[in-house]
Amino acid sequence: MNLNERVDAARNASRQHRFATKDTDPGPMAPATVGTAAPDQPAVEPQTTFVPEPASSARVDPLAELKERAAQELFGRIGSRLNDSSLSEEQLHAYARAELSSIVAAEQVPLSPQERVSLIAEIGADVLGYGPLEVLLADQSVTEIMVNGHEQIFVERNGQLALSESSFTSEAQLRRVIERIVAKVGRRIDESSPLVDARLADGSRVNAIIPPLAVDGSSLTIRKFAREPFTVADLLKFGTLSVDMAEVLEACVMARLNIIVSGGTGTGKTTLLNVLSGFIPSNERIVTIEDAVELQLQQNHVIRLESRPANIEGKGEITIRDLVRNSLRMRPDRIVIGECRGGESLDMLQAMNTGHEGSISTVHSNSPRDAIARLETLVLMAGMDLPLRAIREQISSAIDVIVQISRLKDGTRRITHVTEVQGMEGDIVTLQDAFVFDFSAGVDEDGHLLGHAVATGVRPRFADKFREMGIPLSPTVFQADLMTRSRR
Repeated sequence: MNLNERVDAARNASRQHRFATKDTDPGPMAPATVGTAAPDQPAVEPQTTFVPEPASSARVDPLAELKERAAQELFGRIGSRLNDSSLSEEQLHAYARAELSSIVAAEQVPLSPQERVSLIAEIGADVLGYGPLEVLLADQSVTEIMVNGHEQIFVERNGQLALSESSFTSEAQLRRVIERIVAKVGRRIDESSPLVDARLADGSRVNAIIPPLAVDGSSLTIRKFAREPFTVADLLKFGTLSVDMAEVLEACVMARLNIIVSGGTGTGKTTLLNVLSGFIPSNERIVTIEDAVELQLQQNHVIRLESRPANIEGKGEITIRDLVRNSLRMRPDRIVIGECRGGESLDMLQAMNTGHEGSISTVHSNSPRDAIARLETLVLMAGMDLPLRAIREQISSAIDVIVQISRLKDGTRRITHVTEVQGMEGDIVTLQDAFVFDFSAGVDEDGHLLGHAVATGVRPRFADKFREMGIPLSPTVFQADLMTRSRR
C-alpha cells in the first residue's frame, strides 16, 4: 500500500468510526432513521442514511490535503516568526522542522520513517522555501522558469521551452512563494502594488505579477543564474565568442575603453557584462548600479548599489539615475551599470566624458546601429531639451566599443559584432566592425549554426591605445582569414 492509499485508509477509518458512534447513540435528534414501528409491532432496526461525498472531493489527492493542512497549521504556529530578523535561516528552519514533526505526528497517519522525513521536507519547502520550484531551481539544466498560474509551469532547457511535471497545489501556495521571495529583498507585492522585480539569493532575476493585473492567476518568471559565475573560458566553450575576440575584449577593458553591451531580451547581456567586469584589475574601486542585484563580481573592492521602489505611500523611491549621480561622489575607478533604460543614460555619458573611463553598461537593441539610436532616445527621456546633434556628439565621444550579443535561431547565444565607435561624420555617428558573425557556413542536420565570429580585416583605431599602454596583443588578431575574404 503506497502513502496515498494509507492516508486515504486512515481518513476512511476515521469516518467509519464517526458513523458507528452515531448509530449506537442516535440521541433525541434521530430523524435519520427510516421506518418507525407501531407500538404493537416489533421494532425495526434503525438505518442510517448515508450521504456519499461529492465526486469532486473523491478526486482530491489525500496526500495533498494532508500537506495543505499541515502547512496551514505550521503557518498558524510560526507565522509571526517568518520575518523575524533576529532569527537566522538555520534557526528558523530548525524551529519549523520541530513544529512540523509534532503536527505530522498529530495527524496519526501510518508513515515509515523515510516517508515521514520526506513529507516534512516537502511541507517545509512549501512554507519556508519555494515549494515545487525547489527541484527546478536545483536543476542545472534549467535556465528559466515560467509559472503561468498555479497549475502550469514551463521551463527552458538548451534554449527550448517544455512543460514541467511540477505544479502548485493552489493559488494560495503560489502567492506564499511569491511573497516569500519578495520579502527577502525588502519589497512588497499586493493589490495596490501587483507587480514587482526581485531576485533570489544567487542573483537569479525574478518578476512576479498577481491579480487583478494577471487575469488567470499569479505569474512568476525566474531567470536563473549559474551558481558559479561564468568565465570567459565558459563562453569560449559555449561558442559565444572566439579566442581572438576574447583577447580583444580583455584588452579593451584593461585599456579603460567605455563599452556598451547591446542585445535583445534573454540574449545573455548580463552574463557577458559579468564576464567583461572580470577583466577589471583587482586593485581598482568598482561601483555597480542595478535595479536588482545580479552581477557577481569577484574583485575585493566592489560597492554594490540597488535602486528602491516607492513605499506604500508613494514616497522613498531611489532611481538608477539617483544612484549614478551619487556614485560620482564615491571616487569610483569604474562604474558598471546593469542596464540603461531611462534618463540615467545622460548621466552615464557625462560620467564617461568627464574622467570615468572604463565604464561598462548594457542596452536593449538589435544591432550596433540600433544601440546608438536607442541611447539617443534614452537621453531624451532625461527631460533635457538637447538638440539631436549634441546628443550624438556626447555618444560618439563617450562610447568606444559596442559589443552586440544575439540569441540565434538554434537557441545559442553568440556575439555577432564587436564594433568601434569612431566619431562623427556630419550628423552621423560612424561605426566600424572589428568582428562579425559569419552566417555563410549554414546549418548542420540538427539545425545548429556552423558559423563563427571572424575578423573583418580592418584594424580599429583603439588598437593604437593598446600599444601606447603596453597591452600585448597578437599581431594577427584583426586579420581576416582567406576563406572569409573569398566569400566576401
